Amino acid sequence: MASPPAPLTDAEKEFFLEHGYLKLTNCFTREQAAEVCEGVWTRLGMSPTDKSTWARERTNMPSHRTFDASVFAPKAWSAICELCGGEERIAPVSKDWRDSLIVNLGTAEGEGKPKAPRDLPGWHVDGDFFVHYLDSPEQALLVTPLFTDIEPQGGGTVICPPGIDLIANWLYEHPHGVSPWMRPRDSVDFKVEKSLDWYRDLLRKVPDDKFVEATGKVGDVYLLHPLMMHSASDNALRRVRIITNPPVSLREPHCFDREDGNYSLVERRTMKSIGEENLKGWKITAPREGVIPQRVRIQEAMKREEMKRMEEQRKYTVAAA
Repeated sequence: MASPPAPLTDAEKEFFLEHGYLKLTNCFTREQAAEVCEGVWTRLGMSPTDKSTWARERTNMPSHRTFDASVFAPKAWSAICELCGGEERIAPVSKDWRDSLIVNLGTAEGEGKPKAPRDLPGWHVDGDFFVHYLDSPEQALLVTPLFTDIEPQGGGTVICPPGIDLIANWLYEHPHGVSPWMRPRDSVDFKVEKSLDWYRDLLRKVPDDKFVEATGKVGDVYLLHPLMMHSASDNALRRVRIITNPPVSLREPHCFDREDGNYSLVERRTMKSIGEENLKGWKITAPREGVIPQRVRIQEAMKREEMKRMEEQRKYTVAAA
C-alpha cells in the first residue's frame, strides 16, 4: 500500500532548507508503476530480454496519457504543495503527471564502468523552455518519481546540492535574465542552444563528496529545489531505469519580499542561498519570455513513431486472438 498524505515533519523541512531536496518513500505502488509503464517496450521499439536491441542509451519519451498526481501519489502531492507554500499557489496544470518516461538503459561499452559525477556530460538546471530569473514561476520544483528500482551505478540522476547557492547568486546578479544555459541576456551567445559548458565549469567549485545519486525503490519520489543542478548518470549495471520529471509551476512568481512573511520552503531555501532574510528591492528588469527547445520537435517525431509501433502491435494482438 502507498503511504497516505501527511504534513512534512520538522526534520524534513530542516533537511530541505539545508540540502534543497527530499526523498519520499512509498508514494505509489508497483502495480501503479506497471500501469504507467505498460507498453514501454513497444513504444521504444526494443525487447526487454534482448539487450542487443537497446539501441539508445537514454530516451526522453513523449507522453500519451495523463494522470492526477493528487490521486496517483497523494503523499508526494501533499509534500509538493507544502514546499511551494500551498496548493493555492500552484498552477492547476502541475497536478497532471504524464507517461513521458525517461528510460536509461546504459551502453554495452559502459557496462561495469561508471563515470565519476564530475565527469558526467549532462549537468544542467531544468527549464529549457523559458528565460530564467531568480523568481521564475515556470519551474517551481523538480519532481522525480521512480518507476523502477534504482541501485547505485544503475543510472540514477546525480544531484549537486551546493550548486543551488552558486546558481541562485548568479540569477540574483542578473535580474535581466539568463538563457536556459545560464548565458546572460546581454551576451552574444544568449540564444545559442544546448551548451552545458557553464555548468561544467561551475562543478570545479564543488567537493567530490557533495554529489548525491538518486537511488531508491519503485514508488519513491525525489523533490528538488528548482535550482538544483543535476545530470543523468551512466547505467553501468544495465538494469532498466525508468523515471519521469513532471514539472511544477506557480500561478505567480516566487516572492522574496512578503509583507506577512509567509514564505514557502522553496523561497526560504533560495533566500538562504543569497544570505538574506528577504530580498526587498530585488526585481526582474526585463520581460519574461518563453523558449521553444529543440527537444519539442524531436519528441513530436518520436511520438509519431511510437504511435505507429503501438498500432502495429494492436493489430497483431487482434489478429492473434
